[in-house]
Amino acid sequence: MTIQDYIQSNRSRFMEEWASLIRIPSVSCEAEHKPDMIRCAERWRQLLLAAGCQKAEILESTGNPFVYAEYNCQLSTINSQLPTVLVYAHYDVMPVEPLDAWHSDPWEPSVRDGRLYARGADDDKGQAMIQAKAFEYMAQTGQLKCNVKFIFEGEEEIGSPSLEAFLEDHKELLKADIILVSDTSMIGKDTPSITTGLRGLAYWQIEVDGPNRDLHSGHFGGAVKNPVNALCEMLAKIVDENGRITIPGFYDDVLPIPEEERAMIAEIPFSQEAYNKAIDVDDVFGEAGYSTLERNSCRPSFDICGIWGGYTGEGSKTVLPSKAFAKVSCRLVANQDHEKISQSFMDYIQALAPKGVRVKVTPMHGGQGYVCPIDIPAYKAAEKGFEIAFGKRPLAARRGGSIPIIAAFEQILGCKTILMGFGLEQNAIHSPNESMDLEVWEKGIIAVTEFYKHYADNH
Repeated sequence: MTIQDYIQSNRSRFMEEWASLIRIPSVSCEAEHKPDMIRCAERWRQLLLAAGCQKAEILESTGNPFVYAEYNCQLSTINSQLPTVLVYAHYDVMPVEPLDAWHSDPWEPSVRDGRLYARGADDDKGQAMIQAKAFEYMAQTGQLKCNVKFIFEGEEEIGSPSLEAFLEDHKELLKADIILVSDTSMIGKDTPSITTGLRGLAYWQIEVDGPNRDLHSGHFGGAVKNPVNALCEMLAKIVDENGRITIPGFYDDVLPIPEEERAMIAEIPFSQEAYNKAIDVDDVFGEAGYSTLERNSCRPSFDICGIWGGYTGEGSKTVLPSKAFAKVSCRLVANQDHEKISQSFMDYIQALAPKGVRVKVTPMHGGQGYVCPIDIPAYKAAEKGFEIAFGKRPLAARRGGSIPIIAAFEQILGCKTILMGFGLEQNAIHSPNESMDLEVWEKGIIAVTEFYKHYADNH
């Protein structure tokens, strides 16, 4: 039986199982939904067992429980030299408010216009079901030639606070050759893509102290260093006229973009004019020598996220402020260590601080970037899966955002992650009327099925 026939003959069951997950309001950020987190974990345990896993259990953590399942691992009679795939997903979702913006009940799936609408339709219950059903087909038809493990968590939407400790405590249990994740997006329905890189992050708050109180700007202006002026002067020196970040050693570990990837980025449908118009700017700015799509995904950046100090109320008040504050961040690229960059930034700001003020820099949070080589067998298998399912070779596309857990997988478990995401921008994840394109959902199942076939044959 082909995967297309399997989907067709089991479609109503697939949809009902998907719905059974959506109906559980597993909102991790709200304490009242703690029982729902446990219910959702249990439902996933049942579904993975029914799909063909020989073992599935709920494992406790310092937060919400993890669901762990396996097929032909410790219980296997298959050659132990076969590769092991670890599938990661999350079962928690974002809150649904504002409720009045939804066109249908967010906890009751509604199908219209070829899309399924509900909270979690895409992120991540819909995409996790893609993984579960591709696995089910391969297992039930006896075609699976690799070991498979599943680890589903319930805290991704709140930053996965329990994940790293869980990985450290269960290294042997989660040992694998490759990690497979469906929790990202494609460039478009007709432009399939595989996310090959994510930027890291470093974030700080800066406080500049001057005089012991706000001063009259007429009596003291020009004679006392103004903390807001000082902060602006320091921040203005972080990026030069060519868009390069001036922190000493900042680029030491930055790897060049492979020419093959640059060629793929150039193939991504993109209009600079439309981009500028969409955000209402007359021009863009960034590191010289790189395109907009390279700047916002493959190269590091520095941004002032917020700045305040002095009088900001209605009307005027002529004061020289005693304090100034800013929140700033760097998006980092693979191979840059966020802790190393954080320390370098703090040292640099202190070196830039003028006399007459005191500067305090507080690191807020950070995470490592990630890049997946496009020449490894697992990537090639994913590429083939997309090509068969969508009828064209997927583009390799790095993303400008950060998913720190992906870097944690590599650091702790020592293996790469393939990001086979099937989301679309119009799916509106985290927003009212979240949805999943059902045609893409089915093609996703086909793509993951083909991944298993080609990965096992070419590992």
